[in-house]
Parts: sequence; structure tokens; C-alpha cells
Amino acid sequence: MPQKAKTKSKSKKKTASASKKTLRRKKKQFFAPKGTKDILPEDQKYWQKIRQTVKSLAEAYGFERIDTPIIEDTGLFIKGTGETTDIVEKEMYSFRTKGGDNLTLRPEFTPAFIRAYLENGLSSLPLPVKLYTIGPLFRYERPQAGRYRQHYQMNFESVGEQDPVLDAQIIYLIFNILKELGIKGLNIQINSIGCFQCRPLYRRMLIDYFRHKLKMLCKRCQKRYKQNPLRLLDCKEEKCQEIAESAPQMIDHLCPQCHDHFKSILEFLDELELPYFLNGQLVRGLDYYTRTVFEIWAEESKTRAQNAIAGGGRYDNLIQGLGGQDTPAVGAGAGIERIISLIKSQNIKIQDKYQPKVFLVQLGDLGKKKSLKLFEELRRSGIKVAESLSKDSIKSQLKIANRLGVQYALILGQKETLDNTIIIRDMDSGVQESVPMDKIVKTIKKRLKNR
Repeated sequence: MPQKAKTKSKSKKKTASASKKTLRRKKKQFFAPKGTKDILPEDQKYWQKIRQTVKSLAEAYGFERIDTPIIEDTGLFIKGTGETTDIVEKEMYSFRTKGGDNLTLRPEFTPAFIRAYLENGLSSLPLPVKLYTIGPLFRYERPQAGRYRQHYQMNFESVGEQDPVLDAQIIYLIFNILKELGIKGLNIQINSIGCFQCRPLYRRMLIDYFRHKLKMLCKRCQKRYKQNPLRLLDCKEEKCQEIAESAPQMIDHLCPQCHDHFKSILEFLDELELPYFLNGQLVRGLDYYTRTVFEIWAEESKTRAQNAIAGGGRYDNLIQGLGGQDTPAVGAGAGIERIISLIKSQNIKIQDKYQPKVFLVQLGDLGKKKSLKLFEELRRSGIKVAESLSKDSIKSQLKIANRLGVQYALILGQKETLDNTIIIRDMDSGVQESVPMDKIVKTIKKRLKNR
């Protein structure tokens, strides 16, 4: 009897052990949410290059950095972006907090910029107030090539003046950033959608034009026909685009003020020798735009939706609509992922900023201890240095040094640590020389300078 009980106990233990293994196998593996992606170390050089280029050119053009929270009051985007826009109707990540606040993950920058401009009294600064940022935006849309639910943009806003030269400057700035990054085949698509004075007449003309074509339009455009006819020109569906091509164009019905404003911008673009095309179907998808709208396209893209790398325009009524004074403004943004995709497809070489010149090779515990301190000494002296302290083999460390393309390897073995010396190995010739440890920084600096 006792023997049987013992056997049963062993059987239960085996069953329990097998169950635990099964549970471990079935344990859920987590993945990045749909429409998001990790930015891996191998891609960081692209992001770093873009950030540096944006910062350099933005500062040169007089734009100052601003960062707004990634969460804002939901009403800010409903009122600022427009209730009937795709962003508000179906793309926002909105939620109610435990305290009852209605918040939204930032789907675009401009309303957030203007909220910050009004809240922090930036209108007291000399005009125009020029601001820029780089950061994430969040939109719930079907993930596809180059589009993510969490994506990143650079954004520029010039607030406080309506001079058309500011429209041209924003276009020129973003165009130059893209050129500086080496992107080829760029062109500017530009249009004027008028103002509240001349747009109502044009709106009626669109309604008349599309009235007898409603059944041929997609369901979304049939809805837009009632809510915002101007958006009928913005549809990405091929059949809707074909119908829109023959629609009346706003540029032919501008009021004198909008006509003169647009004419001036085109003259500036001519002076700058920028490649631009008048695009009567370009309206952009946001309600706050007035007068100028533009996009920068890459010629190699297959569809209009993929063409646009950057876009923006003038929004002279947004600030007043959000509770401020009547204040003109113009702004634009560009998608970082889209830019990186173009850099890769055009085989543009981006160098890693940190290119080590020296590799620190160590052997044994004493070598590791000395190397930790020596590494920091070299770094503080302005010498770009790399290491692989966890490796014990000199051969494997030299292999890494060779792969990194360093000019010199500094070898610190047991003998060198006791003698207070270090071996300098020329990675091209293989010639080695032993020098005193206290002279290594000076010696390496001299060799790198004369190389």
C-alpha cells in the first residue's frame, strides 16, 4: 500500500512538470501593435541624419523648437481640424480618463501648436513667430506601405503675418531639407483654395458640377458632397479623380486679394528656380486651410497617395477659430518614415555619425580593469574609440576592429598592464609598437592628425 502511494505521487509530479512545460510553450509572445514598428539600431543613422538636417536648416531660417504633449483635449482637434475631416471622423485615438477628461493622442501638429501659442502668450513675441518640431503622431488608419498608426513628422509654422513670402519660405525650407538629404526627383504641387470671401461661390459651382454625377462617385464622396464639396477634389479613388479632373478650378475664381497673393508666391518660386506645377485638384484634407495649399512629390511613386512626402498651406482663420485674435499663419509638415523609404530606395548613403578611429583590445582581468579607465580617457580627449570588453580573445577583438575600419588598435595584455605600456597596432600595415601608457593619448592624437 505505501508503495502504491509513492508511485502515484511520482506520477502526479511528472504530470505537473509536463503541464508547466506546456504552459511555458503556450505563453503569449508580445508583438508591436498593428501599424507600429520598432526603430532598430541599424536604422538610427537615418533618423539621426534627418534630425540634424532639420535642426540645422530650421535654426538657419529662424525657426525655434517647440514640443507639445502627445495628448490634447479632444475638442481641440474637432474644432481645429474639422468635424467632417477623415482625421476626426475615423482616425483619432480618443479616450476618457478616470477623471472624466476627453483626451486624444495627437493626430496632427498644427492645432496643438496654436493651442500652445495662445496658452503661453507667444503672440507677444516679435512677428512672425516661427516654430518647428519633430515627433510622433497617431492615426487609426489601415496600415500600408510607408503609413503607420504611430508615425513621425517634422513640422514648421510661421504665425502672425500674411505676406506671401512666408508661404514661399516654408516651401523652400522643406524643399531644401529634402535636397540636403540627397533626395532626387522632387517637384512642388501647388494650388490656391481661396478665402471665405471667394470660396462660397466656388462651392456652389462644385455642387452644380457634381450634382448629376453623384451615382458615379464612391460612397465617401457622396457623403462629402453634402458636408464639404471641396473635398470631392481630394479623393484617392481613380473613378472619382477622373470625374474631378473636369470640375471647375478654384484658381479661375479667386477674389482679387487671393489672386494677388497666389501670383506673388509663384513669382517667388520662379525666382528660386523651384520646379512647381499648378494642381487644381489639390485641396488637402483639413478644414482650416485658406489660400495656399501645396505638396512636395517624389516622381518615382506610382500613386498620388504615395507621391506626397510633405505638404501644408496657409490657415489664416484657425487662430481666431480657437479663441485667439484674427491672426494669419502658414505651416507645413513632412513624414519621416516616407523620407527614409526614399533615401533607401534611391540608395543614398548615410554615414554613421560615430565612426571610431581607434579600437581598444584587452586581455585578462587586469587588462579589462585598465581598459575601462583608458576608454574614458581617450573619449574625453576627443578620440573616437570603440571596444568589446566582454570578449577574451585578442583574435576576435581584432576581427571586430577590422570590421569597424579603425585605423589603430590599442592592445593591453597582462604584460603591458604590469609594465604600464600599451601596444599600438596599425590596422593597415600590421606594424606594432609599444609605448608608455602615460603617452598614449598624445601619441594617438599625433598619428591620427598626420595620417
